[in-house]
Formats: sequence, C-alpha cells, structure tokens
Amino acid sequence: MFTRLATAGALLALSACAAVTDPPAPTGVVLAGAGDIASCASTDDSRTADLLDTIPGEVFTLGDNAYNNGTAQEFADCYGPTWGRHRARTRPVIGNHEYNTPDARGYFDYFGAAAGKPGEGWYSYDAGAWHVVVLNSNCDVVRGGCGAGSPQDSWLRADLAAAAKRTGCTVAMWHHPLFTSSAAHGPTTAVRPLYQTLYDNGVELLLTGHNHQYERFAPQTPAGARDDQRGVREFVVGTGGGGPYAFREPEPNSEARLTGTPGVLRLTLSADAYDWRFVPVTGSTSDEGHGTCH
Repeated sequence: MFTRLATAGALLALSACAAVTDPPAPTGVVLAGAGDIASCASTDDSRTADLLDTIPGEVFTLGDNAYNNGTAQEFADCYGPTWGRHRARTRPVIGNHEYNTPDARGYFDYFGAAAGKPGEGWYSYDAGAWHVVVLNSNCDVVRGGCGAGSPQDSWLRADLAAAAKRTGCTVAMWHHPLFTSSAAHGPTTAVRPLYQTLYDNGVELLLTGHNHQYERFAPQTPAGARDDQRGVREFVVGTGGGGPYAFREPEPNSEARLTGTPGVLRLTLSADAYDWRFVPVTGSTSDEGHGTCH
C-alpha cells in the first residue's frame, strides 16, 4: 500500500512508507465529502463547499448536516447556501443532530428520496464498479436498532449479497465511528454488529463523522485487531465545518490524525482499488494513499 504525506506540521501521526516520487494521478469514479457541516454561526462550511466546487463526481455527507437541530429553516438558511448548491449530486448520511427535530423531518424533507425512507435512512447505490451502502447509526432511535438480525442489519446482509453479483468492491457510510481517538466522543459500540456484517461480506471502507477531526485507521476486524487481508478500513471525516475537537491517546491501528483544519475526503474508486486524499481548505497538509480491494 502506498501512502504519502505532504504537511505543514498539523498532521499528528502517519504510518506507512514514504514515496520518493509522486504516483500517477488516479483515475476512476470520484466521491468527495465530509460530515458535521453547516452552521449559520460559522463560515467553515462555506470554505469546504468551495472545495467541492473544484471536485467532480458524487458528494457524500456523513451526518450532522445542519446545526444545531436539523430544522427545515437551518437546512434552508445554513446548509442551502453552501453545501446545498451540490444537492443534486449529494448522497446524504443522517446524524444525531438531525433527530433534534422530531423524526428528523427537516433532513428527510430536504433531501427527499435521496435520503432513503423516513424512519429508516438506509439505502444503497452503485458507483462505477463499486457498491455504496449508507446506514443509520442512530441506534437508539432508528427502527429496530442496529443489532444482529435487526431490520437494518437484515437489509444490509441481503443488499451486500445481491451487490456481490454485479460489483467488486464496497464502501459503507454512517455517522458514528466504532473506532476513534477523539477526546470528545468515544467509540459507538452499538454499531459493532453492523461493522461485523461489513467484515463478513468483505467490505473495504467505512466512512464516518461525528467527531470534528480527521482520522484514518488500518484495516481492522470488528474487535479492533489489524487485518490487512479482510479488515475494514475506517475513516473519521467530521471536518465539514463544525468546530474542531481534540485527540486523546491514539487508538491501536490509528494511522493518521488531523484536527483544526476543515476539509473533505476525496476517494477515487477504480475497478479493484481505491485512492484517498484528505483535501484541506488551507495549507499543504494532506493524507493520501492507495489500497486494493479484498
């Protein structure tokens, strides 16, 4: 696996070998986005939206899209003028702040059919040779929870089995990370059964938000053991505009950590591999690398 770091001193840790020369520019389907995004009390969401203006392809969100409560007015006044200009190409994830509005109505009304069924919030789609699964990690409010055999887990297993017949690689997205080194919010262990289903079905990547920082993990099992053959690589990308959080002592297998710099994660997905790059709003700090599918 190739990993390269260009830094102005803000990246806290990075493991992997350094490259002598830059790799060729990757080609494939592009997905770009972040979580923890829009607030009328901040301009950082405008800065990350400006980044998206320069990046083609699909846009994803990773939850907590409109602060503080995900109301219809907050989506219209705060999210709409910034990330909202990319709504036609956006695939959203629901966060916990959306549920500060009963039944997350502001979220489901704003994104419409793109957000999945109200009361569920999970859905999937294909992006080139890849399959993309969007899940609802608000396990205390989503219908049936997140446990093994729950409606969401049963749907996920059936969806991944069907997708395996037509696509080769899979990326999943939800809001709350199972693995995190954040000092603000610890691991959300309620999502472990869903992570187990991802692992059982050979999913490559998991994108999360919730903590307002960037973190990349090595491929892991649901128990947190490194597994380069079958493990799921988790990214925490809560850098869409919310105020930054501090880190505590890093978790095992945490390979890169960055806070205080809003930005978006850009994924380039080819037939049997993926390239990632964290794109910051300022400076030259960037975590980037390449991985292959299972």
